[in-house]
Amino acid sequence: MTGARPVKRSLTLRGHRTSVSLEDAFWQAFREIADEKSMAINVLAAEIDAGRGVETGLATAIRLYVLAHYRNRMPQRE
Repeated sequence: MTGARPVKRSLTLRGHRTSVSLEDAFWQAFREIADEKSMAINVLAAEIDAGRGVETGLATAIRLYVLAHYRNRMPQRE
């Protein structure tokens, strides 16, 4: 599987540079979600950052956000 190893990527959150290590698939999905919402990726990352708990790392919070986004699109099982 290509892109299975996390890659460190830079973001700017509220004027401060930071980095997250994300697999290619999560990074691509994250960018697609930002595009769908007509948001800059840094703005979406800042929203996720503001909503995460102190015990949750930013990369984990982004992965969970991506997962929830796509799960919410799936038809509900009865």
